[in-house]
Amino acid sequence: MQNIYGITLEELENYFLYKNDKKFKATQIFNWVYKKRVDNFDEIKNVSKETIEYLKKDFNFYKPQIVKKQEDVDVAKYLFKLNDGNLVEAVLMYHDYGKSVCISTQVGCNMGCKFCESGRLKKVRNLKVYEMVTQILMIEEDIKSRVTHIVLMGIGEPFDNYANVIKFIDIVNNGKGIDIGARHITVSTCGIVPKIEEFTNYDKQVNLAISLHAPNNEIRNSIMNINKVYKIEDVILVIKKYIKKTNRRVTFEYIMLSGVNDSKQCALELCYLLKGINCYVNIIPYNETSNIKYKKSDKNTIMMFYDTLKKNGIGVTIRKEFGSNVNAACGQLRSHYKEV
Repeated sequence: MQNIYGITLEELENYFLYKNDKKFKATQIFNWVYKKRVDNFDEIKNVSKETIEYLKKDFNFYKPQIVKKQEDVDVAKYLFKLNDGNLVEAVLMYHDYGKSVCISTQVGCNMGCKFCESGRLKKVRNLKVYEMVTQILMIEEDIKSRVTHIVLMGIGEPFDNYANVIKFIDIVNNGKGIDIGARHITVSTCGIVPKIEEFTNYDKQVNLAISLHAPNNEIRNSIMNINKVYKIEDVILVIKKYIKKTNRRVTFEYIMLSGVNDSKQCALELCYLLKGINCYVNIIPYNETSNIKYKKSDKNTIMMFYDTLKKNGIGVTIRKEFGSNVNAACGQLRSHYKEV
């Protein structure tokens, strides 16, 4: 039995054709599931009883369970318990431009970035499509309001779960589904070059963010294991190909770690590395945790770094800080197996 939240509209159309039924019924079902938010086939009124009966045999409406919610100023963190007992987290953030949800894509993470809590739990498995879709649905249900933006930056490496992530985007972006615009969806990757190359041919205008966090291989090797497989120059080369093909601007995320990657020299190296690329740098003040040795750069250092990039013609922003009081800030999410 499949989960209805893990099926794209096209797959549902093919399902009805396989049943020798009408293709348009897929749109009807999507409307009931995503617009009217029914979670029981018996509530669907404009489809024959015969169709309802075989839908009930082939699909379920299972959703994970919200086992904990923590709130802070402009942020709420949700802990979801999955069907197999595994736990993942998602974060709702209130911005002046709308409500954004940061979702998880895996239970644990194998990327092993030294500054990140999520990577302390090794990857257990990929999230299924419905387990990502329902993070959005359940948060919308909880806040009785619509989510406007999605970022795939929670627990896990999205491009290590590539096929499911693409199906997830297709469902949430579909106008007959959750209907979140492609330009309001951002996928973040630490730099899996072959998957970035594959993403270059994806036909939706989804935003791409690269977790760079260093201007050279020496520093990046020391904090990000992925760089031992795909060097900075490999990442930059594939990003240039991506921009040439899609004509879309790329975000480079840069966490400021005191005494590690926050010097004036690092800022100048970063300017040289990104010169001429259609991009901007999102400076992220580090969110310290009790489990990891790295410290946050002070405000003067962050502003020096920002000013250096700005003066050298690199587009740059500093990410708003919120959520650290409930461990919901960037780099702080992890699966809390022993807390539930």
